[in-house]
Amino acid sequence: MPIALVTGATSGIGRAFVRRLARTRHDLIVVARTRHRLEELAEDLRREAGVRVEALAADLSTVGGCRSVEDRLAAAPSVDLLVNNAGIMLREPFPYTDGADEERMLAVNVHAVLRLTHAVLPAMIERRSGRIVNVASFSAHGPGGLATTYPASKSWVLAFSEAVGGSARVRRAGVRVMALLPGFTRTELHERSGIDLTGLPRWMWLDADRVVAAALRDLERGRNVSVPSVRYKLAAWGLRHSPRLLLRPLAWDFSAPSGFWHPRTGRFRKPT
Repeated sequence: MPIALVTGATSGIGRAFVRRLARTRHDLIVVARTRHRLEELAEDLRREAGVRVEALAADLSTVGGCRSVEDRLAAAPSVDLLVNNAGIMLREPFPYTDGADEERMLAVNVHAVLRLTHAVLPAMIERRSGRIVNVASFSAHGPGGLATTYPASKSWVLAFSEAVGGSARVRRAGVRVMALLPGFTRTELHERSGIDLTGLPRWMWLDADRVVAAALRDLERGRNVSVPSVRYKLAAWGLRHSPRLLLRPLAWDFSAPSGFWHPRTGRFRKPT
């Protein structure tokens, strides 16, 4: 059976990935910080799908956590699919965040993606097979969110995936690297971050299972970027191609919903 390693596997899009991959007969390596949740997930997958599941507890915001996953990626048997899904979002706009929290977010959203991709890609090129999915966000096309570094971190994931996945050596080896750019998806990410998005209209929300289904279809089609749903394809296109001066008055700090851009003052109102 092919083997998939998924980070941030115990909730949201990561959990949807592992459940779908288990149904399509992938053995799994599930990675997250909390060991007991990993063990519960692994047992459920073994019982429901009859696949092999290895639980690897690792904090990807630390050098040691990344290294433990890198070591597994370098070991036999080889991983056929890597899903870099783990991510962090901060509630406060940048002027009011703690510097250590900002560094931790970038460690998970950027540094871990770089290190794990680097750990697995050379072997994939050598054996001329393999797939990598890096989960970003439609906000990577920015500037939909101002005064927050989350979209910037996801912009890096998008640019990194396009650059690596589009390179001649990777393409000629038959290896696929794809950035997944979901919109607002019902996961635990916002709740864990203390972000209240209850005011968002229902049509803006995506289902994690459908996001994953669309992503895997696009991966098999050889696409470098996947944006699930027509509405977010339009949103991503608008963010990427519209003049910045037109977008700025509409921009929203989605990591702090009570703070909005005021075009007259050019400032955000600090969340209360």
